[in-house]
Amino acid sequence: MDERLEAEGEVAVARLAVDSGDLRHAAKHLGNALTADPGCPDAYEALGELAATVGGPAAALELFPADEPYIGSVACVAQLHAAAGQWEPALSALAAVIGAEPERPWAHVAWLADPGLPGRLSPDAVTQAVAGLSRDLPDPLPPQLRDGVRPFYALVRAAVAAHPGHTLLHAMASTLARRFGDVSDAVAWAERARQLEPGHWQAVILGTALLAAGRHEDALAVWEAEIARDPSDLDLYVDVAELYGKTGRPAEGLARLDRALAAEPDHPKAAPAALALRHAVDGGTRHLLALSDHLRAHPDHGYAAHLLGELCADQPWLGHVHRAFEASVNALHQMLAAPESARDHEIELLGSALEAPSTRLAVRMGFPRSKLDYQSVHAPDPRLAQYRVDTALWRFEGPDGLEGRPAVAPPTPRAAELVRQVAALSWSAPNAAYDHAVRLAGLSAEDLLAVCVHPPLPREDEQGAYLLGRQPEMWVRAVQTFACLGLAHHRADEPWQDSRRRALLLDLLYGPEDWTNEAAGFALLATAWADPTSREDIGARLVDRMMAVGKAWQDRDATILASLCHLVLACPWLQETFLDLATKMLAAATEYHAQPAPDEAERRAEITSALAARHTPQPPKPRSLLTRLFGRSR
Repeated sequence: MDERLEAEGEVAVARLAVDSGDLRHAAKHLGNALTADPGCPDAYEALGELAATVGGPAAALELFPADEPYIGSVACVAQLHAAAGQWEPALSALAAVIGAEPERPWAHVAWLADPGLPGRLSPDAVTQAVAGLSRDLPDPLPPQLRDGVRPFYALVRAAVAAHPGHTLLHAMASTLARRFGDVSDAVAWAERARQLEPGHWQAVILGTALLAAGRHEDALAVWEAEIARDPSDLDLYVDVAELYGKTGRPAEGLARLDRALAAEPDHPKAAPAALALRHAVDGGTRHLLALSDHLRAHPDHGYAAHLLGELCADQPWLGHVHRAFEASVNALHQMLAAPESARDHEIELLGSALEAPSTRLAVRMGFPRSKLDYQSVHAPDPRLAQYRVDTALWRFEGPDGLEGRPAVAPPTPRAAELVRQVAALSWSAPNAAYDHAVRLAGLSAEDLLAVCVHPPLPREDEQGAYLLGRQPEMWVRAVQTFACLGLAHHRADEPWQDSRRRALLLDLLYGPEDWTNEAAGFALLATAWADPTSREDIGARLVDRMMAVGKAWQDRDATILASLCHLVLACPWLQETFLDLATKMLAAATEYHAQPAPDEAERRAEITSALAARHTPQPPKPRSLLTRLFGRSR
């Protein structure tokens, strides 16, 4: 229903309630009207009529309980306070409403634009209103939210001009100006606040304004001077340390954090910030895992979760599903991007060499009437499992055995729908993906395995429409990833080493070369990040699979190699031998896939060199090497 029509309907009901004497019922419907449409003129007119009925706006306030949680009712309270000349509670209530829904035009009310209003308000009241609002607004304020907040900001600017000697008003106005991108005013007001009263918060706000203006060294100077004057604010040490990191001096930042941690070893921001800076210095994933372990030990440390999410966001598998490299996926993208393409088109693709069987799932998701065939299979045969496995997802049919088909029946509709709702392309960190998948713990292993090869269509939302129309392979990979994460929660009470969940995931990891190898590998990795006792075992299995696929890549393409390398590199507890090997193979595989027309022999020679470098003159087989290093075979 149209917002204005809904609001007018609520107003009509409110007027009927007034006529019948049910004034509280009328007040409720007027609140509903403003909730539907904050700019509805009939709602404000009817609110005035209601106030007249009960003896004025001050009396009408009694019809709106103080604990009323609905935003439209709070907007009515703000309007009634203003009508009664109670400007300060009116401003406070309006600020709360704007902060809750800054995208809507709550601030576009006539009384807020009254040029005489700043003179009727105490600077303390404006300061408190700005402080409350600033806590709720993002920094910076996105352009689409600014129009809704701008009338309030105009009042604040007028109040600053009317009260040039009020330090806290200038300081809080600076925070609002910064959110609007008015950095020159933000700095000027913050400097004025500090001149009037050189207190702690004035220094903090000035440094933040300078930082927003790009004056990093000036911000550091202000904050360092404040720390020297008052060393009690350990959060400011964190701000200083992170600013050193942003300006390319993480070692100096670490020195500040060491001082903070010496004063408070369990400070909720200092320890995570130190790990983030050490990651900036050292790279790799060691400090990311330490940050994840810190969060597991201190789940209430939200700053650790924030930093971990930031640092993992752009990293394959740490923050999102790894991309696919198959030639047929590239062809699928080209066909989907064609203006004349439609899902009901009959598509025929012929590949020169057999690819991961999951590729067929993606092609048929994009074009259900498609046909995908291959001319040959290159040795070593990717259809063969690395070891004997008890769980088979694929069978290979056709005259030459080149048609990969699901080896299990479809899942139950309930299981398919639950995985459809839970699957995601990205997450804040591996431990977060592991936790998110706990919703799948109640599904049977058979259903979870079946979903891997019978993926449901994407959800019917904007992202789902994009994936179906442009990148169906990413949805298939997301479904497989979360189905495997569901397996990681299967019979979670069983000790890891002898558990069915371990056996199932290793069967998928070591099965025929396919995207399900990668999905199972990530589920193993996420388990290792969540359970330190499983790390040695899981790291060994991931290295084993990576090396086997790397050896195959010397003779033919193995599109899952880069993904497996990323998984190994996310196991920083492994010996440097294997991390170095993964780094070299990843670089070679990435360069190979980045070339529009690669020299295949040359690229594979790089992989061969990387594999041989650590194991000359006679490289042992992967399994025997792992047995020697870790003391056990699979």
